Amino acid sequence: MNPKVKRLTTAAVLLAICIVSQFFKNTSVFITGPIINTCIIICVMACGLPWAILLSIVTPVTAFIITGAPVMKVIPGIMPLIMVGNALLALGVWIIARKKKTSKNLLIGSCIGSVIKAVFMALTISYGLLLTTALPEKMAPMLPKLQFTYSVVQLITALVGTAFAAVIWIPLNKSADNPE
Repeated sequence: MNPKVKRLTTAAVLLAICIVSQFFKNTSVFITGPIINTCIIICVMACGLPWAILLSIVTPVTAFIITGAPVMKVIPGIMPLIMVGNALLALGVWIIARKKKTSKNLLIGSCIGSVIKAVFMALTISYGLLLTTALPEKMAPMLPKLQFTYSVVQLITALVGTAFAAVIWIPLNKSADNPE
């Protein structure tokens, strides 16, 4: 199969998985977040950085369309910051694993990318945008929960996504190295 077609197909399947997971976002961010982070990490490993960045940009848009995301309606500036946070996760994986796509490099790059993503989102969203935006009166009591969601929860879901990606990538990488 043509490598470009293979990357496009793989990225499309990963996007489809992300979209399906977003229907569960109102159930728990601990379902959707790890799945999306897993898909971004696997996309870097299987398709390359450009495809993973595209996935990083598209998934917040599809999440907004599917869930309505009331916080994003009130503070639209959150969406581009989520996109950048996702792209930083992908970049962390790519920087470490681009030359040698080993399980060790995937784990190191994903952990570094997870921390960078969480710190970026904490600084820009939790302690930047949320504190400088006048929230509607009914949302003001939610501020501590929102700050927690856009900082600590981002780190947890990215690290869980790292674990899922490792569990999925290790056998995939071995089977790709040893075709029958």
